[in-house]
Amino acid sequence: MVRNYDHPNLFNFRDLGGYAGHEGRTVRWRRLFRSDSLSRIDPADAGSFTALGVRTVIDLRRPREIDRDGRIHAFPGLTYHHISPVHAEWEEAPAGGELSDARWLADRYLDLAEHGRAAIVAAVGVIADAGNAPVVVHCVAGKDRTGVVSGITLAALGVDDAVVAEDYALTTAATERSMAYWRGTNPGIAGMPARWLASPAETMLLFLAEVRARYGSLDAYLGDPSLAARLREHLLEDGS
Repeated sequence: MVRNYDHPNLFNFRDLGGYAGHEGRTVRWRRLFRSDSLSRIDPADAGSFTALGVRTVIDLRRPREIDRDGRIHAFPGLTYHHISPVHAEWEEAPAGGELSDARWLADRYLDLAEHGRAAIVAAVGVIADAGNAPVVVHCVAGKDRTGVVSGITLAALGVDDAVVAEDYALTTAATERSMAYWRGTNPGIAGMPARWLASPAETMLLFLAEVRARYGSLDAYLGDPSLAARLREHLLEDGS
C-alpha cells in the first residue's frame, strides 16, 4: 500500500495505515489520512484526492487561517468539521534558546494538548466513528496540530511510540516543497524561525511521554473510557 501520496497542490498527505497496534493488530489502510491544508485542492485536479473516497475532513486551523487561505471545496458527499484547538501563539512563547528544537516543540505541543484538549478529544471522536471514514485531518503544514491529533490517535491504537515518532518525522521530507510554495505566495509564513519548521522524531517521543506523565495514560487524557475502544474496533484489523 502507498503511504505518501503525491498531489500537485499538497505536500504532506499520507496514510496512517499499516502500523502494528494493540494486541498485534494492524492499523487499517485508507481509513485515516493526515495532510497539510486541503484548501489548495483545485476541483480541476482533485482526482487523486477524491479517488481515495474521503468522506470526512477535520480542519484544525484557526478561523483567521481559514479566512486567509479558504477551506476545502465542498465535494459531493464530503462532511467538513472545523475543530480549532485553543493554544498559545508561538510568537508569544518563550524563546527557549537553551532548549533543543525537539524540547521546544514538545513544550508547544504540551500547551496545545492542555489548552486545546476539548477540541483534540472531539477530533479523535470524529476519527473513532466508523461512519465517518475515510477521514483526513489537517492544519496548515500538517505538522503540529495535525501531528498532535495523529500522534495521540496512533498511540491510543497501541502503535509503539518510536513508530509514531517516525511517522511524525516523515514531515521533514515535505517541508522544503511546502516552503517553496509559501515563499511564492506568502513570504511571511516562509520566513518563520527555522525551529518552527522542524519535525525531529524526539519531539513526539517527549510529547507522548509527558502526556502520559501528566494524565496517567492516553486513555485518561481522552477522558471517555469508550473512545480508545471505539478507535481500536474501527481502525485495527488482524494481520498485516
